[in-house]
Amino acid sequence: MQDHQRHRESNLLMFILQTGPIDPVKAKNLCQDTAQNGAFVSFEGTVRADEHNGSMVNGLLYIADNTACVAEGERIIKEALSQFSITEAVCIQRIGQLKTTETAIWIGVWAAHRDEAFKGCRYIIEEVKKRLLIWKKEFYNDGSNSWIHGAQKPVTSHE
Repeated sequence: MQDHQRHRESNLLMFILQTGPIDPVKAKNLCQDTAQNGAFVSFEGTVRADEHNGSMVNGLLYIADNTACVAEGERIIKEALSQFSITEAVCIQRIGQLKTTETAIWIGVWAAHRDEAFKGCRYIIEEVKKRLLIWKKEFYNDGSNSWIHGAQKPVTSHE
């Protein structure tokens, strides 16, 4: 499976769905930092070792509808850019097999002021969790596994 990404030339508009590890330094460098940006906020969501029926999670499998995820991810970033005074935003979502402590999602938001950067970042993570068509399977130390029901809602076509 190859990594998927799209860009918009004027402002940075980027949603990336990838199978390989997320490098936060490289991710942050995707933005051409400008003098108008006085704030940068990032969020890293990692795989945690939750307990489930007496067994600890040791990994996750993320499966995505790639085309729908990229389209909806871009839509979420566009919404954040229009609703908050942010200049740029990047969201990288991992798919495939991940172990505990690995980064599953990285979001970076640039703005003139910190309040808007925080708001934009929070909006992106909340909407990604609700709207992206990503399925998650947990793997446990005892060898068992289980599909996890997420918060996703059906996405309607936005033509």
